Amino acid sequence: MMDEYLTLLKAGSDEYVVQKSRFLCDAAPAATEEEALLFLRDKKQRYRDATHHCYAYVIGENAGIIRYSDDGEPGGTAGMPMMEVIRARQVVNCCVVITRYFGGILLGAGGLVRAYSHSCALALDRAGVARMCLSRRMMVSVPYPLWDKVSYLLGQLPVRAEETVFGQNVDLVLLMKEKDAEAVLARLTQETSARAEALLMDQCFAPWQE
Repeated sequence: MMDEYLTLLKAGSDEYVVQKSRFLCDAAPAATEEEALLFLRDKKQRYRDATHHCYAYVIGENAGIIRYSDDGEPGGTAGMPMMEVIRARQVVNCCVVITRYFGGILLGAGGLVRAYSHSCALALDRAGVARMCLSRRMMVSVPYPLWDKVSYLLGQLPVRAEETVFGQNVDLVLLMKEKDAEAVLARLTQETSARAEALLMDQCFAPWQE
């Protein structure tokens, strides 16, 4: 199982105009092929009067599903150049759709490759990139006399507190990278003399800033 992968942070859009042809650039995260196809269908319906709807998507942390289409453009001038941009950025679980409104001036094969490559890059730039890391979500229960100490400690550790509930004890939901988990839990145990109780809730991929 992979420990991390890159994907898109959010949906993003831009526009590129060359020789009177408009290229509407759209990108979005897509965890499944169904999500990618729904995103493509939405763009086709929204811009149903457009000349072409070229696309490229990569699904799976290991890029198990790769699809792209020139949608009527000369072979190899749209879908493949878009896919090369996605591969260069090393992002997966994403879909890019470039919608073209033909402006009446032929761009030639080289011009089309440049236009679709540039449009794809614009869409990815707008969407942004997130690093998804294998993570643990832990429930940690802290006695009140230790709360100030633990609260300060959490500010020094590579964790995110997703929820804090003040009940009989202070119950925290903490998210931490899998690679940091053992060290974090050992530090919590040490600093609280094993009085903080930790329970694994789940393991998941989560976005982390560099």
